[in-house]
Amino acid sequence: MFSGNRRAGTRFNPLKMGKCALKPVLMRAAEQAFEPLFFQAPGARLRAARFEADPAVSFRGLCVLLNGQTEFIEKYFEVIDELRRRGFAVATMDWRGQGGSDRLLTDDSRKSYVQDFAEYDADLAAFMREVVAPMGDARPVALAHSMGAQNLLRALARNPGAFAKAVLTAPMVAVSFRGNAVWLVRLVTALQNRIGRGPAWVWGMEGRDPHRMSFAQQMVTSDPVRFERTQRILRDHPNLRLAGATWAWLAAAMRSMAWLKTEACRITTPLLVIGAGADRIVLTPETRAFAARMPNARYVEIAAAGHEMLMERDAFRAQWWAAFDAFMNS
Repeated sequence: MFSGNRRAGTRFNPLKMGKCALKPVLMRAAEQAFEPLFFQAPGARLRAARFEADPAVSFRGLCVLLNGQTEFIEKYFEVIDELRRRGFAVATMDWRGQGGSDRLLTDDSRKSYVQDFAEYDADLAAFMREVVAPMGDARPVALAHSMGAQNLLRALARNPGAFAKAVLTAPMVAVSFRGNAVWLVRLVTALQNRIGRGPAWVWGMEGRDPHRMSFAQQMVTSDPVRFERTQRILRDHPNLRLAGATWAWLAAAMRSMAWLKTEACRITTPLLVIGAGADRIVLTPETRAFAARMPNARYVEIAAAGHEMLMERDAFRAQWWAAFDAFMNS
């Protein structure tokens, strides 16, 4: 799974596929085709991957896939192949501090840590320059989940023309504090950072280590099969796992979400926002309201689906992909 160590920067054309006079070229599954490539962002070495579109279907362009907090490229192999079978080449990456990218704290690699979401802005800018730009000149589309959607929205607020259109799934525009008042969370978070505990775990987060997490304890999907698939990857490659947030990350996330709420009207990119009716991570009513403030956004909600809709049961995923296809075909 981890063979290869290519560097970004070489020109890659997803239209250039091998040809055979005797039989059509078959698409290699993402799990077999995966060759990690590494590129430098300010302050971190990041891991990415490129995948060619299925040669058996008409080429539709490039899709930039941006995963969420704690996630990693391998978790999305199924989704990557579904995009490729729809005619999209795919470029994806691991954000700093997670997956196969550089971890930022030396005491415990399971901690999610940044000092400001501007660091993720730098990741995305470097990814677009070093990995995406060599794949072609046409504007890509994007598919972004949770924190990845937050980071994409930050970029679109500043440059709405960077992508032709985008799909946001359970975007992190407001998170659940498990019944705690927002003012109290802000106060405690500010205090923890002021006394120098920014790199420390948010209370309870260390216990979210995926190696200790059972299906009954997790809060993101109702599908035990896809949950176990992710767990199996993490057992085989424990260096990919991330448990949860530090106080510094939480403070940065709260600042970013507050800023983004003031920028919704500036995001004019054609968007499809898909909310999860049973989301326990982000606040779906806030997602719905945020989508309504963006001039060119459509909103769809999948009732009873968990936060990770692309890791959900087939019935929920079928609804998700139907919405995706209708939007991309419009």
